[in-house]
Amino acid sequence: MPSSASPVLLLSIALLLAACKPAPPGEQKPAAGPAPTTAAPATRPTKTSPTPSPDAARATPVIPALRIATLDGTPYELSAHRGKWVVLNFWATWCAPCLKEMPELSALDAMRENIEVVGLAYEDIEPADMRAFLKKHPVVYPIAIVDTYDPPKDFDTPRGLPTTYLIAPDGTVAKKFLGPVTAREIEAAIAAGKVAP
Repeated sequence: MPSSASPVLLLSIALLLAACKPAPPGEQKPAAGPAPTTAAPATRPTKTSPTPSPDAARATPVIPALRIATLDGTPYELSAHRGKWVVLNFWATWCAPCLKEMPELSALDAMRENIEVVGLAYEDIEPADMRAFLKKHPVVYPIAIVDTYDPPKDFDTPRGLPTTYLIAPDGTVAKKFLGPVTAREIEAAIAAGKVAP
């Protein structure tokens, strides 16, 4: 009897372990259970987005807060920008895709009255070095240096750069972009947000 019970027990344990194993990075599993409630709406799947980790429970609040000093010392408070779409862009000076999207984000900020961009430099860099960098790569939107050891609490710690949040006029997160984003993608997300909030 023990010899027949042992394979059944081993099979049960193997099935339990297999059920807990995350899917390989390129494989998408159908959504089941409570997972959709913690996922950001309309987020594009990427190869760098594996199955949610235990810290995924610390999801972005419905209306996130952000208070930070910009490079010129001006305080920036997200709640003060209600009524406009805010493009909150985590980036770094060493990130080639970030540098490629900066001119387009700057043009979007300059040309659209209802859209504002704020750049959050997610790296260890001295303000003087950042100012020198921005002389070579100027933008019209404010830049703040984020403490990589104490990033903004209401946003996920970036697992890759660039990471961009689109904040709706009511202060909610409308969309999260992982990887480079274009002005066209942002405007399409805004148009979709106006139709179906």
